[in-house]
Amino acid sequence: MVQGTDARTQLIRLAWPDVGAAEAAAVAEVLESGQLTMGPKVEEFERGLAAACGTEHAVVVSSGTAALHLAVLALGVGPGDEVLVPAYTFPSTANVVAFVGAQPVLVDVDPETMNLDPGKLEPGPKTKAIVAVDLFGRPAPVEQLPEGVPVLEDAAGALGAKRRGRPCGSLGAVACLSFHPRKIVTTGEGGAVTTDDAELADAIRRMRHHGIEPRGSFEIAHAGLNYRLSDILCAVGIPQLARLGELLEARTRIAAGYTERLRDVVETPSADEGDVHGWQAYVVQVDRAADKIAALREQGIEAQVGTYALHRLAAYRDQGEFPGASRVFDRAIALPFHTRLTESDLDRVAEALTRLVSK
Repeated sequence: MVQGTDARTQLIRLAWPDVGAAEAAAVAEVLESGQLTMGPKVEEFERGLAAACGTEHAVVVSSGTAALHLAVLALGVGPGDEVLVPAYTFPSTANVVAFVGAQPVLVDVDPETMNLDPGKLEPGPKTKAIVAVDLFGRPAPVEQLPEGVPVLEDAAGALGAKRRGRPCGSLGAVACLSFHPRKIVTTGEGGAVTTDDAELADAIRRMRHHGIEPRGSFEIAHAGLNYRLSDILCAVGIPQLARLGELLEARTRIAAGYTERLRDVVETPSADEGDVHGWQAYVVQVDRAADKIAALREQGIEAQVGTYALHRLAAYRDQGEFPGASRVFDRAIALPFHTRLTESDLDRVAEALTRLVSK
């Protein structure tokens, strides 16, 4: 502790990546090799991700948003199409649909699970895909979605989670992961697309590398982008992925510590019976969340909104009201959540929140 600071006011950070000597050594190895991108670490990381998600293919890209962008393109989404998207999610989920010229059609969420409400889905003749988000690591009920429409699983925060025994990242026709520093496995920035469909995987590989065919002589049949992930960042991800079970166990323990302290104070998160939560974040629900977030920050506790009600953003405000998404947005608080949290930290956060709720 810094001299002169008080444990009661020392900052408790929202997030802190669990990286260390193994990741530093792996990066040093790549730097020494001189092959910083398009090298063997990319394929090694992809093989590990495919194994973790139980899919035939994993293709790493520069961010979770890049993964979503390439996934909608690979599914053939374009102008005139509609894609059903949860009304409560990070904006990139809808932004990539709009960016390819299609219409994101918002669907309300279940205010208890915060995930897409299958009962609110109404696919139409223009519906090209459904985006199912495993929000904060809670697996989405994909088996309840309408048949005949491809499911794009946004598993950005759900690596290691399972739905009815199946790993998240394998629940749809295609799935997307993120390796942002708040995720369980991080590369700093980065993402991946996972799928069992070889043609979709090849399309992703082609589009992430300027449109160049992934096999054979140099050829570009259709324009592509540069969404590659470097060997440097893959080198960070490989030892992270090797520790996935350990990292998930640690986050599960911290989540249980919060739940034990807060179950009678606020609505605490959970997963359906038999499912494995990925614990990307620990998000509680309580009335007047904005006031409590501000008060927690004043006490040196980093807290923030869970994510965003898209219909309250100018880009998507023309789609009407979504009461489930509005309720969750007004009540959700993401508490500090990372493996460096101590029992004393959990006590302090829980005690502070309990005082605010009892006022």
